Amino acid sequence: KHLPKCFDNITTLEFNKDKDNNPTKTAIGMYSGENEYVSWPSTFNCEGPVETWLFGLTNHTHDSLKLRMQECVSAFDEKPRHEFIFDWCAMLAATVCKIVYTEDVNWSFEQLEEGNENALRDFNKKQIDILNKYAELVLGELSGNDRKKIITLMTLDVHARDVVIGLIDSKAETNQTFAWMSQLKFHMDDKTNTVRIEICDYVTYFGYEYIGNCGCLVVTPLTDRCYITLTQAMRLVLGGAPAGPAGTGKTETTKDLGRALGVMVYVFNCSDQMDYKSMGQIFKGLSQAGAWGCFDEFNRINVEVLSVVAQQIITIQKASKAGLTRFTFEGSDIALDKANAVFITMNPGYAGRTELPDNLKALFRPMAMMVPDYALIAEISLFSFGFGDPRPSSKKMVGTFKLSSEQLSSQDHYDFGMRAVKSVINAAGLLKRAQPDSNEEILVMCALLDVNRPKFLSDDLILFGGIISDLFPGVKEPERDYGALMEAIIAKSHSNNLQPVEAFKQKCIQLYETTTVRHGLMLVGPAGGGKTLCNKVLAEALTSCDGIGNFTITRRVIMNPKSITMGQLYGSFDENTHEWTDGILSTLVRQCSNEENEHKKWVICDGPVDAIWIESMNTVLDDNKKLCL
Repeated sequence: KHLPKCFDNITTLEFNKDKDNNPTKTAIGMYSGENEYVSWPSTFNCEGPVETWLFGLTNHTHDSLKLRMQECVSAFDEKPRHEFIFDWCAMLAATVCKIVYTEDVNWSFEQLEEGNENALRDFNKKQIDILNKYAELVLGELSGNDRKKIITLMTLDVHARDVVIGLIDSKAETNQTFAWMSQLKFHMDDKTNTVRIEICDYVTYFGYEYIGNCGCLVVTPLTDRCYITLTQAMRLVLGGAPAGPAGTGKTETTKDLGRALGVMVYVFNCSDQMDYKSMGQIFKGLSQAGAWGCFDEFNRINVEVLSVVAQQIITIQKASKAGLTRFTFEGSDIALDKANAVFITMNPGYAGRTELPDNLKALFRPMAMMVPDYALIAEISLFSFGFGDPRPSSKKMVGTFKLSSEQLSSQDHYDFGMRAVKSVINAAGLLKRAQPDSNEEILVMCALLDVNRPKFLSDDLILFGGIISDLFPGVKEPERDYGALMEAIIAKSHSNNLQPVEAFKQKCIQLYETTTVRHGLMLVGPAGGGKTLCNKVLAEALTSCDGIGNFTITRRVIMNPKSITMGQLYGSFDENTHEWTDGILSTLVRQCSNEENEHKKWVICDGPVDAIWIESMNTVLDDNKKLCL
């Protein structure tokens, strides 16, 4: 039950059965959150004091993956790549593809030096063939995990293809060119049998933390720059500090770099309740485990706490620089793993924020993350969902958001940033899988309408319709049929003594459409506008359609966050006894997630939204999906 908190992505272990078919305490493999199974070369015994076997388990998972990685590298040449990837878990397949890619580019450079001028061009043709093969596979019949794995490999390979095209265009002659030096390069080190990773002049070894099948980010030029800055910071034994507005990928880039290097990354949501003791506990753990800590919105911590934190970080950094294996931290002697690192992200100029003190600024390398390249991200993501020629569609998608942000009225709940783009991409991917032969422009247009129509006011809908018809001239929106769901909505409206008018039915459908692409959403409107009844009728309608298509029983859990204090909502920490008491919301979420069924649970916070209580929901609503208190 508590494994997911200790490991990046291990939910349960597979145990041997005894003769009566009851599980023993001997584990033979592990499952990730996506239910991907990895068997171990040797079994592991989970007996004795928990701190002993849990520590042993950590080392055992790393050693097992290290052995599997060697097998995986040697098995690569036995089959064509599009068959090879189905035999291994996503993490190993992706890493081995990176190792092979590094070898191939270095080999092409050797050929160039020997006088074969087309070496890189030939390799580029090979890359494009593999990508086309993946694109065929993605649209075929696949299990969810295999599809996710191929999407990850495509995302990595598209970037690799772009790097090689860049090398060809800049007429690179040796593998010492900066464009190639600045990429993450993976090698299998024959002496130690571990994977060695190089970027510029920073060298590290793969950490073998199991990450499951979690997908990866699209690598843009901004990501590349961020990787260089963060790795150079670690080479100088400093922390890294990406700063920039919300939705530019500060936290996600740090996590993605950690996953690429096989290191465990813990994300902490900072708040003004953190004191130097709790920060000291976190640093103690990170420095012993050799994990990375990413402190989100670091400048929300009070200034007087920050100056003590600076001293704590200096102690760890000094010990790392001296190459010690043990050091004294806050009066206790602890082990030091030199892989540990601290990263902080900051949203400058935002209410409730403080400036960092100078002695703390000196310990981190700053990195400005401004607006990412939306068009490139949209193009690569659509391509990995199986779109044949995504460039025109992605340009139109970004154009729609740009024009909308300029022409429509400015409302508090309108957002045309990265997260909005991502929802449209996911919606388009779902539509593409449902109708693989449809015109791709129509699919992108439908996705734009589905995701954006629910949030616009009635006056802006007319303008938005105009923008869409300008960008997609002559394209008509196809009729949709909601069959059973629509009948259920009408029936449930009558049973709640409501008139099923067209506008109300549309809102119910839009709410359903939004729940398919987002795991957190907000119903906005005046009192008496029908917000509560809209979600009530939809939940009842979905429950009555249980078993038809993807519909399932839906249960609502309702509470008012403003009627209680923050401590009662999320839980509180007693300063004197250092004991933790759960709050109402954290108890409800825990109950819902521990239920052993596939039903939908909607946790509804029914009340006004303000920055004080919604701020802590930050990590729940983004891709971490964890409540960090």
